[in-house]
Amino acid sequence: MPGFVDFLRSGAWLTRERMRLVACAALAASLLGAGWLIVTASGFIDAMGRPLGTDFSSFYAAGTLVLDGLPSAPYDQVAQVARERAIFGAATPFFAFPYPPFFLLIAAAAALLNYPLALAIWQGTTFALYLMSIGVIVRRLETIKTDRLWPLLAAAFPAVLINVGHGQNGFLTAALFGFALALLERRPLLTGVLLGLLAYKPQFGLMIPLALLAAGQWRAVAAAAVTVATLALVTLVTFGTDVWQAFLASTSFTRTALLEQGDISLYKFQSVFSWMRLWGMPVDLAYVVQGAVSVAVAAALVWLWRSGARYSLKAAALPIAALLATPFCFDYDLMLLAPGIAFLALDGLARGFAPWQKTILAALWTVPLIARSLPQATLIPLAVPVMLLAFAILLRRAMSDVGASRLWHFAPRALK
Repeated sequence: MPGFVDFLRSGAWLTRERMRLVACAALAASLLGAGWLIVTASGFIDAMGRPLGTDFSSFYAAGTLVLDGLPSAPYDQVAQVARERAIFGAATPFFAFPYPPFFLLIAAAAALLNYPLALAIWQGTTFALYLMSIGVIVRRLETIKTDRLWPLLAAAFPAVLINVGHGQNGFLTAALFGFALALLERRPLLTGVLLGLLAYKPQFGLMIPLALLAAGQWRAVAAAAVTVATLALVTLVTFGTDVWQAFLASTSFTRTALLEQGDISLYKFQSVFSWMRLWGMPVDLAYVVQGAVSVAVAAALVWLWRSGARYSLKAAALPIAALLATPFCFDYDLMLLAPGIAFLALDGLARGFAPWQKTILAALWTVPLIARSLPQATLIPLAVPVMLLAFAILLRRAMSDVGASRLWHFAPRALK
């Protein structure tokens, strides 16, 4: 056993050949899975009676309601499900639309097209943006400009298939995070605009202002605030005040029915809150545990972004912290790990990999593949523990940067 632990600690097992082989296998499986869904579909309804791109059907239905002059209707569950079933069939399951009115602008644009074309453009465009953002991160390290392994690893990342299957916005979220973090040091105003555009995912914005303020990135903070204010003004002018009232009223349904009561199965969520609920903890106590973890992660993130640690570590920490800090996180949201993995890998390539760094990178890359299926079968979630370990290892790396390694004496012996 000590030999096996040392093997994992060193990361010697993670060779380029193994990475390429696993990535090729994952990509092939993803393409086969996506192909099976398409081939076995009847029109744009899959073999299980769901629209292809499942969650995208809620975006599309909401967009048609907007085009009909009913921008508040997507937040009325009765009106939303009626429109979904009018478009996709009476047996269509209900897919809620929990997004702020900002996202109605995208939904309305999608609804101008027929459904298959809208889905294809949405997936193709946002996937391309995601790959471009990883490429921008990779080009920060001159010595691997010609390394062609990164596109394969990015395309084969298991969260990609999950996002494709759901037609979700994970590609866009990862792209905005990736571009913003890659550009922050050189283009803070543009970074702020990109981060402001993430307002359609407010649950992932909890850690962003803390990190920027801790780093003294005032121009980025100002640009993000102006961007969000502009988006709010556009929606007010376009849709009126009722749409915001309807959205705020619908958040109660999103919180109670979808998250707390488990109308969406708990194993689909990837948060500390869902982990506690999956193991039978009462709702109030699960919130307390989630809150404690969120506060601890926030404090560590503020320390990190105020410290003299390398920027690659700060950038890697922010998306991981954003995922850990919210109770409302699905497996397709693990796309947000991609920019974190890229920055953490760059840190290792630039200055050598620390103990456990290669192994935790492999775990972060792999965990979306089983993030839903393993807890469904065994009640053992892995995504959150892996993210917590990654965050801890990342902090240890940062402490060595700033001469604070003495703080690591409080960490578990297994991580040393």
